[in-house]
Amino acid sequence: MREHLPLSQFPSTESLTVGLNTVFHNEGSASRGVKILARQPNRFKSTFASEIVTCRLAENGTLRVFCKYGTKDFDQGYGHRGGVSYEAAVYSKVLAPLHISAPGFYGAYREKRSGQTWLLIEYLEGASQDVSKTNEAVIHAARWIGRFHAANEKRLSTTGLGFLRRYDASYYAGWARRTNQLFGNRRSELPWLPRLCSRFEELIPDLLRARKTVIHGEYYPSNIVYRAGTSRPADWQSAAVAVGQIDLAALTQNWPRQMVGRMVKEYKQTRWPKGEPDNFDWLFRIANVYMVLRWLGDPGVASPAIIRSIFSRRTRHLSVGSRILVRKYRRFLDSLDSQRENRWGSCDRSPKTELGLG
Repeated sequence: MREHLPLSQFPSTESLTVGLNTVFHNEGSASRGVKILARQPNRFKSTFASEIVTCRLAENGTLRVFCKYGTKDFDQGYGHRGGVSYEAAVYSKVLAPLHISAPGFYGAYREKRSGQTWLLIEYLEGASQDVSKTNEAVIHAARWIGRFHAANEKRLSTTGLGFLRRYDASYYAGWARRTNQLFGNRRSELPWLPRLCSRFEELIPDLLRARKTVIHGEYYPSNIVYRAGTSRPADWQSAAVAVGQIDLAALTQNWPRQMVGRMVKEYKQTRWPKGEPDNFDWLFRIANVYMVLRWLGDPGVASPAIIRSIFSRRTRHLSVGSRILVRKYRRFLDSLDSQRENRWGSCDRSPKTELGLG
C-alpha cells in the first residue's frame, strides 16, 4: 500500500490502528472502533513521511485521514523548522481556536515504542495542492493570510502561544552570514553580495521593532491547498512569531510585478481596513530580501556541483531536479541584484533613510 517508500518510515498497520483508535475513541487497542481500509503515500514532497489513510469509524462511516510521522532526526533548518509535535501544537493551539479554513485537526498520537509523535489531520478530497494555478487562488491566499495575521496579532499577549519560536537577531543574521560564506567568494560574478549581506544585518533591528504576529513561515503557493474558492494552508512546522510581511514575501515570490501589486493591495486591505502602518512597504522590502537569503543561506539545499553550475551555465550533466534548482538559484540571485540596483526600492521608512547598497 506504500509502494516505493521505505517501510521503516511508516508504522505497521497494527500500530497505526492503535494510534487511530486512541485519537478517535481514546481506545489504545488495535481491535476497537477503527478499521483501516487503505493506505496511500503522499505524492507531494515533505520533510516527514506522510500518507493518506482510509479508515472506517463505527459511528461516522468512512473517513480519509492525512497522517504525518515524526522522527528523532530531521533538518531543523537552523531554527527555522519544528518537528511534527511542534506542528501538532500549532494546529491545536493556534489554528483550532480560530475556527478558520485550515485542514481540520483530529489529534496527535505519541507512539510508545519509538516515542515519536504522529499528526492526524483532515485530508482534503479533490483539492489543488498549488494555489498558483489561478490568479483568483493567490489573491484569495493573500486575503486569507491577512485575516490570519490580524487575528493573531491580538492573541500574542495571551497564554498558550508561548511555545512558538520567535525570530531574533541571531536567527536573521545567520541566513545572511551563511549566504556570504557560500557565495561571497564569487566576487567576479557577485561583487555586491558581501555588502548586501552586511547591510541586511544592519537592518535587522527594523524587523525586531516592528509589529509582530504569528506567521506560517513558508507561505509558498505549494503549501496552500485551494478548493471550491477556499484557501487551506498546510505544513505548519515553520510557524513562528515575526513580521507578517515575511509570509507575503513568500506568497508573492517570482510573480509578475502587476500580480504582486494586487496581492499586496488585498493583503493590506484585509489586515488593516483603516490603513496599513507607515513602514509597511519598507518592511516588505526587507522581508523579500530575507526570503531570498533564507534559500541561499542553507548549505544543505545545494551541493557544490549545483553552485558551480549556477555560474558556469553548464547543466546537462545534472538531473532534472538539479537543473530546476539551478534555475531557482539564478532567479534568487537576480532578485537580490535587482533589489540592490533599486537600493531596495525608493520607499520611505521612519526615520527616512536609504539602504545604502550602492
